[in-house]
Amino acid sequence: MKDTAKSDVRIGVFVCDCGSNIAGYLEMKELVEYSKTLPNVVFVQENLYTCSEGGINEIKQAIPKHNLNRVVVASCTPRTHEPLFMSACEEAGLNPYLFEMANIRDQCSWVHMRERETGTERAKAQIGMAVAKAARLRELKRIQLNLSHNAVIIGGGVSGMSAAMALGNMGYEVDLVEKEGKLGGLLNDLNMILPSNEPPERLLNDLVARLETNPKVNIHLNSIVSKTEGYVGNYVATISKNGEELKVKCGIIIVALGARVLTPEGLYGYNGKDVITHLELESLLRKGPIQSKNIVMIQCVGSRCAERAYCSRICCMTAVKNALLIKEADPTARITVLYRDMQMYGVELEEMFRKAKQVGVRFVTFDPEKAPVVKDGSVSVYHLRMGKEVSIPCELVVLSTPLIAQEDAPEVSTMLKVPINENGFFLEGHVKLKPLDFATDGVYLCGNARYPSTIREAIGQGLGAASRAAGVLSKDALFTSGIVADINAQTCCGCLGCVAVCPYGAINFFPERGVCQVNKVLCKGCGGCAATCPSSSARLDGFSNEQIYAQIEKALAG
Repeated sequence: MKDTAKSDVRIGVFVCDCGSNIAGYLEMKELVEYSKTLPNVVFVQENLYTCSEGGINEIKQAIPKHNLNRVVVASCTPRTHEPLFMSACEEAGLNPYLFEMANIRDQCSWVHMRERETGTERAKAQIGMAVAKAARLRELKRIQLNLSHNAVIIGGGVSGMSAAMALGNMGYEVDLVEKEGKLGGLLNDLNMILPSNEPPERLLNDLVARLETNPKVNIHLNSIVSKTEGYVGNYVATISKNGEELKVKCGIIIVALGARVLTPEGLYGYNGKDVITHLELESLLRKGPIQSKNIVMIQCVGSRCAERAYCSRICCMTAVKNALLIKEADPTARITVLYRDMQMYGVELEEMFRKAKQVGVRFVTFDPEKAPVVKDGSVSVYHLRMGKEVSIPCELVVLSTPLIAQEDAPEVSTMLKVPINENGFFLEGHVKLKPLDFATDGVYLCGNARYPSTIREAIGQGLGAASRAAGVLSKDALFTSGIVADINAQTCCGCLGCVAVCPYGAINFFPERGVCQVNKVLCKGCGGCAATCPSSSARLDGFSNEQIYAQIEKALAG
């Protein structure tokens, strides 16, 4: 990697208006004129939208025209736009790591919306710091990796099957691993699919038949993925079944574990007979009409409480669906739904809710501080609207219990080095930017493994995860980022501090040599090791001490 002498540094600065996001709150002409005074800056341009096609083309044209060997863009967040600008530099023949960005939208204009002068001065400081660092940037190289064009999907529910079907149809080899003896997950236990009220067998049998006849999909029933090794593009998954192991090379892994229904032991007198769950009610409805005339359904049983603060999202629509089915079979049945809030989002579900009221289903709001009491063939509840306690006779009590994480979710989380939240559901890389990706490259998630979802949502997420995975599998080769850590073996004292702080397991200790070494394929460039190393042996390319000190000095000088 070569380092251009400072006298040869030629920096181009592009200041973005971001429409009115920046220009509406900062003095843009001042920023442009200030940028022209900075050392090594030979070209400055203001753009309405630098990330637009026109703005990108202006960067690509300016690099050869003005002989630029560094580029700084002052605009919005690097998290979403930095790859775009780096690609533009690379297309113009400039090493992409000779690019730097100043976030003057999130950190200046949005912070100082009512302080135009203060925001402008802060933006100047941000640009000055970015230019100071850019002058000291070095060319970095990405590492090229070989790639296995196979996929492993953990979980054979509706989301896992949808992902497997999509990838198989694209021509990629897929190993679909299901721990049960049949595919389908919770779909096997349902009576009807809402809001269309179709038998689940129709969807399930179609998916299974298509998977079984797809030559690219290998189905492993009564099996688990017991071990994974490697990294994106080069994973090795061990599939275990009845004591036998099969090692499969794959480029990506999709987590589609699904979820299970909470069994409400100790709640509302649950006994599986006259106090049951909606999943058990689904099983009864499959056998025929319900004989009970007086039915009470209680919502939020085991959810939205201290143990599980989340809303399971699908409980309300399930209760309304089952209430409608019972009323259709027996219009004389008296059904009361005790609820805190009704989660019936979307036009179709709202229409179901209205229809349930029209056919006589009674909805009663209760206070969670005064929970219903089930006793001796009746349910007592404090009626918030009436302001008094009422007693509702019943022959059957149906409890709406939440979907909860699978028991083996923590084991899969540890195996894949991906996070789960306090409720055991898997955490995506970013709720908006990467809703189906993990922070770990090449591992994706979908369906109830992520959070309780409807069948439509699970299918959509399965297709989405397959699409994200295909973005990796479709490549001829992979390239890692050039911004990775390195450890000087000559000065490393082997204290293992870097090993302890690395969240990606990218640092190995070699006891025979007494030193640590970075696996640059696994490294994500977080810099934890460089900040921790007591001997300064660990460094992060792209964030050297010289570059950071230059930024600090510029900030203090201002």
